[in-house]
Amino acid sequence: MSIYDITVTDNKGNEVALEQYRGKVLLIVNTATRCGFTPQYEGLEALYEKYHDQGFEILDFPCNQFAFQAPGSDDKIDSFCKLNYNTRFPRFAKISVNGRHEAPLYTYLKSRQPGRIPWNFAKFLVAKDGAVVARFAPTDNPEDLEKAIAAELGK
Repeated sequence: MSIYDITVTDNKGNEVALEQYRGKVLLIVNTATRCGFTPQYEGLEALYEKYHDQGFEILDFPCNQFAFQAPGSDDKIDSFCKLNYNTRFPRFAKISVNGRHEAPLYTYLKSRQPGRIPWNFAKFLVAKDGAVVARFAPTDNPEDLEKAIAAELGK
């Protein structure tokens, strides 16, 4: 199995095959709109703007598992992110990243970079070939990831 065999749901309820991201460097992030780390959206958008034309994508998966910090519908979350942080990267339907209802994507990511997701804004870096090459903590700011992203894009 590879990451490209996984299908996720976008924030409009449509199925999206991750196969469409083959050949791109991905940063997959579980997010929340009422979290102390929510301002990281600004840094994430800056990375997206800088590297998107080079084959970089950020995949945003809102998660309400941690202190219910992603309340509201998928549409409300999307509106919040666009209005407050001017985000343009793809946002998907709310998911669970741990436990009984864990999304298959996160089961896969954690099988490659082990450990429970500790909180919102955990980040996984995926290479162009689909390998999960790094995992970053919620406390790692987006700008701290730039060197690793640039290195993957240069491969």
